[in-house]
Amino acid sequence: MSDWIIYSIGFLAQILFSSRLIVQWITSEKHQKVVTPTLFWTLSLIASFLLFIYGYLRNDFAIMLGQTLTYFIYIRNLQLQKEWEKFHWSLRLMLYLIPTLIVIYYFNNNVIDKDLLFKNAAIPQWLLWLGIVSQVVFTLRFVYQWMYSEFKKTSALPLGFWLLSLVGSILILIYAINRQDPVLFVGHLLGSIIYIRNLILLHKQHD
Repeated sequence: MSDWIIYSIGFLAQILFSSRLIVQWITSEKHQKVVTPTLFWTLSLIASFLLFIYGYLRNDFAIMLGQTLTYFIYIRNLQLQKEWEKFHWSLRLMLYLIPTLIVIYYFNNNVIDKDLLFKNAAIPQWLLWLGIVSQVVFTLRFVYQWMYSEFKKTSALPLGFWLLSLVGSILILIYAINRQDPVLFVGHLLGSIIYIRNLILLHKQHD
């Protein structure tokens, strides 16, 4: 597959990720407090699906790992907001099956696929580990958010979510610069700005 198609998929995913943050940001500014609209989770799920495919096409384990860890948390938040059931059953099935089938195929196809992920000459070991740590930190925000939301029985984005978002985003920016990945760089540069703004809004809420 040509590079322009691969990068188009990646940029489309980042545009959707950025759009969810802009939607959340505008909604929060309007209410002068941090708000999580349903559209945030819908855009998150679609963007995660596309970025997972992008990571697969780029042979980038760090990207695939990050999306795998958060993908089903997006679905769970849609369930908490009673929106998941509104998706057509065939779409829900596709969103469940395709990432799962790709993982099964990738790790059972042959040894070459595993070598591309873990011994990719384009990604030195130190950079691979930086990418993995970055994605794990970035993903922990949604694990924290998920546990918080399950406890509160409502979908919400607490302070810890935005702190982990900012730290993870900065680490991924460092990874993106070294990986020379414009998709990750552009997405997380904008994201960092919005994370800082949400932290400011939360600070004002508790003053």
